[in-house]
Amino acid sequence: MNRPFIGISVGDPAGIGPEITAKALSRAEIYEICRPIAVAETEMMEEAIRFSGLSLNINAVSSPKEGLYQLGRIDLIDLKNVKGKLIQHKTISAQYGRASFEYVKKLIELALAKEIDATVTGPISKEAINLAGFRYSGHTEIYADLTRTKDYAMMLVHDHFRVIHVSTHVSLREACDRVKKDRIYRVIQLGQEAVKRLGVKNPRIAVAGLNPHAGEEGLFGREEMEEIRPAIEQAKQEGLTIEGPIPPDTVFSKMQGGQYDLVVVMYHDQGHIPTKLIGFQYDDQTKTWGSMSGVNITCGLPIIRVSVDHGTAFGKAGEGRANPDSMIQAIKIAAQLALNKPS
Repeated sequence: MNRPFIGISVGDPAGIGPEITAKALSRAEIYEICRPIAVAETEMMEEAIRFSGLSLNINAVSSPKEGLYQLGRIDLIDLKNVKGKLIQHKTISAQYGRASFEYVKKLIELALAKEIDATVTGPISKEAINLAGFRYSGHTEIYADLTRTKDYAMMLVHDHFRVIHVSTHVSLREACDRVKKDRIYRVIQLGQEAVKRLGVKNPRIAVAGLNPHAGEEGLFGREEMEEIRPAIEQAKQEGLTIEGPIPPDTVFSKMQGGQYDLVVVMYHDQGHIPTKLIGFQYDDQTKTWGSMSGVNITCGLPIIRVSVDHGTAFGKAGEGRANPDSMIQAIKIAAQLALNKPS
């Protein structure tokens, strides 16, 4: 009974979210570590179970406390937004955007009310969300708004490869402007706290430079000298094990080799590209992704949020061939974070 309650929003109904949720919840290992409950619709999940060739039943409930949490049966809060058998997979629509937003909203409400211990999010379509009238650039911004959080950061995790971002969903021009000492220092703090909760007692942190060669002492830019290095020095004074700024073309190889537990990156693609290069493995002979692992953690929220680190994959939606690796990993990490909440 110590297994934490993990809520799962399945994502866009027309994408692979319902399928990877069903596949993840067909695994015995998930029920050994947590009590998962999905937020979706009964017919939609039954359809995903059918075309995925799974042998599962749905247990529709109105709250997490009513769940059975038994392998072979998916506990589900049915929001009755869409009819499963009428879903047009691979399509972007306002209806599906509204449904996926409402799944997330319900999940956040359950977590804030402490009815669940952590939240896991399936992939949404940003275009569909905005077509439905919800002006957000992604899950991270939805969570920040609905939890009234101003100080947060995105962390990507693939096994022992971890990056946390100073900025994410902004233009590259704006990302450069956001490289400021106070923000960098706060992201270092958020990353330190999150990695400790993932089981690393004394995280070794590296901070990537913004410019080529980390600025080369002002030759290629002054952000390292004027903003990044002062944040690192402040963190050192507080006892953190931290180095940098390190040229971004070498720092990730060093972490992959075991030298660091976390890299603080300056903008979205600086962290996403190396993480997905490691976690996403495409097989050209089979024309499939043999691996799609890695997760997204939003640090700084009053609730736990972990997400798959891939999109809706409309191209394969409804076909039963989506890879659930990232969803499985997200649920496992959410359970770990829930068990290691600060007292």
